[in-house]
Parts: sequence; C-alpha cells; structure tokens
Amino acid sequence: MLMTKRKPASVAEILIEEFMAPMRLTQVALASAMGVQRKHVNELCNGRRAVTAATALILARVQALAGQPQRSLPWAANSASR
Repeated sequence: MLMTKRKPASVAEILIEEFMAPMRLTQVALASAMGVQRKHVNELCNGRRAVTAATALILARVQALAGQPQRSLPWAANSASR
C-alpha cells in the first residue's frame, strides 16, 4: 500500500464537486429536490453534518432522477444495494 500525504476527500468536497457541480445544482435546488431544509444541505456542504443512511438514500434518489450513474458516488454504492 502506498503511503501518501494527501488528506482524504471530505464528504462535503465529494458532494459539491462530484454531485452538485455536474448537475449544476445550487444548495437551494438540492434542498428542494431532497425535500429537506436549506440549512441541512448547507451543513452537509460545509462539513458540519454527516451523511446518514437516510440522507444517502435521498441523495441516491435525487441522483437517479437526474439520470446520473449511481456508481460515481460513495454513498450510492451502499444505498443502491438496499
């Protein structure tokens, strides 16, 4: 195993760069699509809230509705098999 000095990507980074940016979603639009408060999405994007199983399922559903491949995000792998 190679040892690197890079920090692992945070959930917030992945959410913004791999989920919201390709779909051109704002925090407000994502909150609306998820059916949650804007504050919930803001806390996810700022790394102050963890992605729970329920949130992962909602994000996978939003991703599926947008036509994005589910294998591209880490939470989708776990929620797609349920």
